[in-house]
Amino acid sequence: MLVIIGAIIVFGGVIAGFTMAGGQLAVLIQISEFVTIGGATIGSLLIAADISTIKKMGAAIPRAIAGKHTSKLDSMELLKSFYDLFLIAQRDGLLAIEKHIEKPQESEILNRNKSFINNEVALSFFCDTLKVMLSGGVPPHELESLMEVEIDTFENEMAPIPGLLGQMADALPGLGIVAAVLGIIVTMGSINAGAEKVGHHVAAALVGTFLGVLLSYGFFNPIATNVRHLIEGDTRYLQTIKTAIVAYAKGNPPIVAAEIARRTIFSDARPSFTELESYLRGKRE
Repeated sequence: MLVIIGAIIVFGGVIAGFTMAGGQLAVLIQISEFVTIGGATIGSLLIAADISTIKKMGAAIPRAIAGKHTSKLDSMELLKSFYDLFLIAQRDGLLAIEKHIEKPQESEILNRNKSFINNEVALSFFCDTLKVMLSGGVPPHELESLMEVEIDTFENEMAPIPGLLGQMADALPGLGIVAAVLGIIVTMGSINAGAEKVGHHVAAALVGTFLGVLLSYGFFNPIATNVRHLIEGDTRYLQTIKTAIVAYAKGNPPIVAAEIARRTIFSDARPSFTELESYLRGKRE
């Protein structure tokens, strides 16, 4: 939501300033400039990245725009799910949670947490790790190393996305200049058409530079930063899952494992000790 509000403010501020200075909005609507910059941007993207990375970027941008970041409630629901599963394992043995791990979509416990059950990466990370535990014979430190490898792989896989968006943002002013130069070439071909016609062509050419700079610094660079923060949050989410599993694998009681995992959560989404304890025990305000 904040991204949408920010975009409206950026666009509104630019347009308001332009019209207050006496500018005519119709002058900014130069389809040829849009086509030049848009086509060059898409083409450069296809040159720079493979289809898999482009798909991941396409999925990350709507999440960033929608503000899909982990909330305090998400954190408490996540730890509550683990706490309930670990309680069952402590009471009835580790094999008692096998049905929840093999078919998480049918698990009453895991399905209480919609943000977790709909997160394919986190759900697979959690379930696959517990399957390793269920197989037996894997010491906690080996389990921790296994999860660290998967988290590192996730980070490396997602790292190109904000970088790619940043590169696109850096390229847009240059592509705007390309569009402007092409506009000037057209202008030179109409140099004898009169001052009004030449002025129109020059204005159209300058729109290309304006558009490239605006898209770069007003939209693409901020979105790249937002996506980077989103990926950092996703990585921290996996770290929280890892910490909870390792803490329980080391023999800690479920409530202690949840508390250890709580401390890995970023402060804006981290419940207090009292809030988490009350939530785990079913006392909700």
